[in-house]
Amino acid sequence: MPTLQNIFSDFPFFFSPADFPDLPITGIAIDSRAVKPGFLFVAMRGANADGHDFIQKAIESGAVAVAGDRPVAGLGVPYIRLENARQSLTWLSAAFYNWPARKLTVIGVTGTDGKTTTSNLIYRILIASGIRAGMISTVSAVIGDEILDTGFHVTTPDAHDVQHYLARMVASGLTHVVLETTSHGWAQHRVDACEFDIGVVTNITHEHFDEHGSYENYRAAKARLFSSLEKTKGKPQGNPRLGVINRDDRSFEFLNEFIRTSKLSYGLESPADVLAEEVKYSISGIRFVAASRNFRVDIRSDLVGAYNVSNCLAALTAAVYGLGIDPKVAAKGIASLDGIPGRMEKIDLGQNFTAIVDFAHTPNALKVALEAGRKMTKGRVISVFGSAGLRDKEKRRMMAEISVQLADLSILTAEDPRTESLNGILEEMAAGASSMGGREGETFWRVPDRGEAIKFALRLAREGDVVLTCGKGHEQSMCFGKVEYPWDDRTAMRAALAEYLGREGGEIPYLPSRDKREEEWLR
Repeated sequence: MPTLQNIFSDFPFFFSPADFPDLPITGIAIDSRAVKPGFLFVAMRGANADGHDFIQKAIESGAVAVAGDRPVAGLGVPYIRLENARQSLTWLSAAFYNWPARKLTVIGVTGTDGKTTTSNLIYRILIASGIRAGMISTVSAVIGDEILDTGFHVTTPDAHDVQHYLARMVASGLTHVVLETTSHGWAQHRVDACEFDIGVVTNITHEHFDEHGSYENYRAAKARLFSSLEKTKGKPQGNPRLGVINRDDRSFEFLNEFIRTSKLSYGLESPADVLAEEVKYSISGIRFVAASRNFRVDIRSDLVGAYNVSNCLAALTAAVYGLGIDPKVAAKGIASLDGIPGRMEKIDLGQNFTAIVDFAHTPNALKVALEAGRKMTKGRVISVFGSAGLRDKEKRRMMAEISVQLADLSILTAEDPRTESLNGILEEMAAGASSMGGREGETFWRVPDRGEAIKFALRLAREGDVVLTCGKGHEQSMCFGKVEYPWDDRTAMRAALAEYLGREGGEIPYLPSRDKREEEWLR
């Protein structure tokens, strides 16, 4: 069993005291409510609460030691003062689980959009090649035949959860893991001890400026994946230490200079180490030739849109050059992926138009989703989307501007308004739409309740059109005030289509906006 002394034996930061007792540690928790007898409680300061205020509750629940970064005395159990509790957590968790990442080949995937799809593509390639692989994404953790949900809203799991998943993979006999990482995960040091061997970036576009402050800061958080490659300890199976970057993205020049390990680029139109040629798009998927100095291979995928050509190239480059997988085997792995929940997912109840649910919740993601929708039809593209409260406000205007330019009709609606005024958010979005020539009541509408917005879009649809509902994708809740209400865009779309077609079907999930009078949303 791990002890307090041995989980600090390879700790890379200063701490005090150095003479604490060698107590057995049965687990690590950052929430006092999750503490069990024998646990180490790590007190961290968050946006809404400070774990140091709950130390006594943790001790009452059985914590035998506490670590934190504030001065604390008189606890009755050992207290380890850290310089940065959040940064320390990942190393303590890795040590507690006996450094599982050192026993695995770890492929990290980051970026603004396309992370989950690219992670799944790499995972499918590994499986197709006979490698025993696991995956941790913002949707789920896959360990053998077991699939574990990683949360309501998208982010990298907490550091101790990541290390727990990795340890379970080692115990299950897996040799490789694909780990999707977010900027939050890097900024909050959740994956610092994950010993990455390969790093892949999809793109770095406008997102999370509310947290990072600028594109440069946001880009720097993502770039930590590549600096981590230099720090990975030697492994018996070797260290590829390969950076895979997008030649077509605005981040390329910075990352190309930043990366100090081996690196390769992929791209659609620009000169790149791995290039897409002879690209063909259809409503049923994409076809292209992936070409490099070493191979040419035909790629077929049920995924749609130019951005998924890019995602396939990223996965292929990492697998072939980073892991030595045969390009033809990699192509089979790519073809085996039918789709990702909530990513350009078609909902078909026999209607004479195409209905799609997608996770696009950033300006770039909305842009490429609408462009993909345009390639799928000679009819009109109708978009339904919102912009989250208490998040990057600049996105609201930008996304509305993009939609009125690329979609024929746009419906502005709720997407996790949280404690902000929903009508205030919609007002900002409407101003953006109007600034690009949108005409309210003719080319765009405000429909606060998301369920009603979807139903309204279906009433507007004609034969051959594409209706795209964006922003929620796979997520299972929507936040109004401080309450998470059960919500799934796919369930809502199916229910709305059933009603549209006059069939029996499920009900659209309830949201409080359904009960509000229009004037109440103006407050």
